[in-house]
Amino acid sequence: MAEDLELLREKKGFICDMDGVIYHGNRLLPGVTDFVAWLQRENKSFLFLTNSSERSPLELQQKLARMGLEIGEEHFYTSALATARFIASQKPHASAYVIGAPGLVGALLIGVSAAKALAYAAGKPLVPVNHIEGHVSANYVAHPDLEPPFVCLVASGGHSHIVRVEDYGVYTLLGQTMDDAAGEAFDKAARVLGLPYPGGPLLDKLSREGNPHALKLPHVQTPGRYDYSFSGLKTALINTVHKLRQNGQDVPAADIAASFQHAAVELLSDKAMLAAVETGAKTVALAGGVASNSGLRNTMNDKCQKAGLRLVMPPPILCTDNAAMIGSAAFYRLMRGEIAGLDLNACPSLRLVYPVQ
Repeated sequence: MAEDLELLREKKGFICDMDGVIYHGNRLLPGVTDFVAWLQRENKSFLFLTNSSERSPLELQQKLARMGLEIGEEHFYTSALATARFIASQKPHASAYVIGAPGLVGALLIGVSAAKALAYAAGKPLVPVNHIEGHVSANYVAHPDLEPPFVCLVASGGHSHIVRVEDYGVYTLLGQTMDDAAGEAFDKAARVLGLPYPGGPLLDKLSREGNPHALKLPHVQTPGRYDYSFSGLKTALINTVHKLRQNGQDVPAADIAASFQHAAVELLSDKAMLAAVETGAKTVALAGGVASNSGLRNTMNDKCQKAGLRLVMPPPILCTDNAAMIGSAAFYRLMRGEIAGLDLNACPSLRLVYPVQ
């Protein structure tokens, strides 16, 4: 965060995604108050963008005030056109960047439409970004010295891939899930244990209280050497819990959570390490929401140390969806001159890279 603030000090304009940059939960991130005070003292122009979690600029202003950050209402914007005019007047080298794929088409269409308005009103280039590439690119934000090539495990609620990053924006698919994604399996397992959605982080927390060897769960084999399958693992857990309940027995939730997490993490880490070693990678990266899982981070750290490989991973706040990772991916695409027209459309099923037939 300190490095990001230092970079922003050089800019006349300041644009902030509230969930990803300024605060997390109800806690201001370190350095934010001092930085905003510096902006105000130096009479720098800046703005805050509201999103779906704040119904109005006033609500966001009041929320920040309760956290000790007093900001005038003139710095809050919700209108895409108003924001674009600010960008045009204050940040002559800015670009509008947008996730065009993959994802839920409704959300993608809203984002694409807003980005088009920004680009059109401000006369700035429109840069399309693949959502999965954004997760990979979060590592460039967290580790500025990171350079391709490296092997990256991308694990999230909708995706589980192992890719070799050949260059910025150039990927080779090594493996992928054949059924459920890792994050999806975590959420479904959590739901069976009575944990609310999204259950992955709560299952991770609960697992620390249990015995990871209490329940023997399958380590599913796949035809592809680096491919994944989580369906059998998820089904085995569900059947175990249902059987206990049908027999009137207590469900040892912590032990089951720990056993499931252990099995899932071993599966994820084993395939990722196998791919890294067999392709001669010197660096392994983690990306996606599941990369914030404590078990996966610790296990990958141990295995990479034993194998003599460098492990890089974003801090947990950059593992979940955030604006910084999309900006990182967009930067490298913009440097290659990859600009979209205003006819850009959402593509909910677009892949990061297609497997060789």
